[in-house]
Amino acid sequence: MHNKSIWLLVSLVVMVVMIIPQTGFSNKKDRVARDFRKADINGDNKISLKEWNRRGNFQRLDNNSDGFLSLREVRRIYKGHDKRNYSWPPKGMTKYLPGIDETVQRDRVDKDVLNKETICGIARLMKCKINPQINRGLLATGTGPRFPENVICPGIDDYWAMDYAFKRNRITFHGGIDIPVPWGTPIRSVAKGSVVAMFKADQSKRGNEVVLRHSPEQTGLPMWTYSAYGHLDALPKFKIGQRLKMGDIIGPTGNSGIAAKGKKGSAQSKTRRPAIHLAMFYSLTPQYSEVKATIVPVNGYWLDPMAFYRQKEPFESKKVKDLPESEKSVAIPVLLEDGTTIPSDTKIIWPYSGRRD
Repeated sequence: MHNKSIWLLVSLVVMVVMIIPQTGFSNKKDRVARDFRKADINGDNKISLKEWNRRGNFQRLDNNSDGFLSLREVRRIYKGHDKRNYSWPPKGMTKYLPGIDETVQRDRVDKDVLNKETICGIARLMKCKINPQINRGLLATGTGPRFPENVICPGIDDYWAMDYAFKRNRITFHGGIDIPVPWGTPIRSVAKGSVVAMFKADQSKRGNEVVLRHSPEQTGLPMWTYSAYGHLDALPKFKIGQRLKMGDIIGPTGNSGIAAKGKKGSAQSKTRRPAIHLAMFYSLTPQYSEVKATIVPVNGYWLDPMAFYRQKEPFESKKVKDLPESEKSVAIPVLLEDGTTIPSDTKIIWPYSGRRD
């Protein structure tokens, strides 16, 4: 082949690469391999049930039933997640509750009301140290989801308070759980509640985010809780105070948010897979504020989502961590695709609907 022909061929390949749509998930396989190596603590190229750290669905992913997960088996979590070709709104999307919850604006207070530990512990400003975060409940508990028998639900990959130092080059913990699903999968309200905030994609690593507040009566729990749904592909047209029912669709799953090492307004991450980042907080009072695109309850604490789904004391992360191992596999209430729930009288559900196997 002549040099001119080789040059033309190379130029054509470069042009093709440049025009391939960037879904933000093109490097996912590399990410899976990296995360697999991180989870494979003993370096034997397979992940045991203990190493899986209760992310959920271990037996379902263990295709050959050998008691371990191979890299190929782990990749099954992300099958079909590269295609961003969904339609919106989804069929059967129900109407939202009418009216605005006026208590949302009434209970919002100036950030000066917050104490320093709460601000550093939950808003996690760059100048803050790690200790306030731990004191406010951001520490690993060893909990994980257990879905109803014969029901398929998406599980977790990045778990609660996971050590992110290998990603961020500093001491930091994952402030929530990540549940990877295909693009556009409807994210659902985990309980009846009201919208207290919506943040745009370029405001944080969490991207497009909707934050709900739930009263004790709405969840059956003895405190006010907050659920934050991050990485939406698009924000809904909600007003602050919008009332939502348990299971109402909040928006489509995406991978929005600035890159891990980026600053506000910087570039979108190009390697993040489509997933929800679900974060939770709690407080004994309904008052809350906002600090740096983060809702911070007055005298608030981080809430391990699995502690939320346990539906009983303890809720404090240190006490949840001290629970016996038999209590750390948490039964998850789910909304099925046919509109029924398991159990039938639940007030809270997983943020994605499940289907019968």
